Amino acid sequence: MTQVAAPRPRSVLTIAGSDSGGGAGIQADLKTFAAHGVHGLSALAALTAQHTRGVTAVHAPPIAFLRAQIDACFDDFDVRSVKIGMLATAEIVEAVADALALHPDIPVVLDPVMIATSGAKLLDDDALGALRTRMIPRAHVLTPNLPEAELLLGRDISAGADAEDALAALRALGAHGVLLKGGHLDEGDEVVDRYADADAQFAHRAPRLDIDGHGTGCTLSSAIAARLALGDDAAAACRAGIAYVHRAMRDAYRPGRSEVSVLGHLGPLAS
Repeated sequence: MTQVAAPRPRSVLTIAGSDSGGGAGIQADLKTFAAHGVHGLSALAALTAQHTRGVTAVHAPPIAFLRAQIDACFDDFDVRSVKIGMLATAEIVEAVADALALHPDIPVVLDPVMIATSGAKLLDDDALGALRTRMIPRAHVLTPNLPEAELLLGRDISAGADAEDALAALRALGAHGVLLKGGHLDEGDEVVDRYADADAQFAHRAPRLDIDGHGTGCTLSSAIAARLALGDDAAAACRAGIAYVHRAMRDAYRPGRSEVSVLGHLGPLAS
């Protein structure tokens, strides 16, 4: 009897940096993909020596090796979406953009990682322009936090009205949809995440949790990419991603010596 091969599972590719402490970056992405039932793929764009107290060193692999990782993933797997995180240099941004240009129909979630929670700078000055011109117009969803949005726009965002204006200005950079994360904006006891694309707009309000969470941005963008791979539209994927991160923050724990918590990525499965 001829055995019928099972269909390949849906895969999501993360192109990002590795966090040796296991709380953010590639490590957080792969845990998030597993929690959503999709197969996780990875291409390491940077390696960090990192723990819950900060980043102590950053190393970028050779560009040819980064490209080989990306091409290998597309060559063999059913890639349904791509999450992009830390791209430290303009050369890396250009290489990733060139690789993705061969797959124009694959939705991309761009988390424009520029500054670590600890304050460490994770993006070279010359890479900012390349990110604006090569990556943001390719993004199906752009997910900046407040400091990242300020760098991209070159202006301060200090109030809710500023955030609404910033959301429109970020969309004008070319992404299909923008989710402006509200964790860094003081709006009282609530966190307000704002989303907009050509067809949908919403403001998601949730109680501010008293948690110094590590890897929240990585987890959110990878959750959105997973939901896109499962068939959600951009707005629905963002709503589901926000809910997932909120539950993962409730299940956070502290594996290091600092007060920083790592999200409980697998806990939400039982919620």
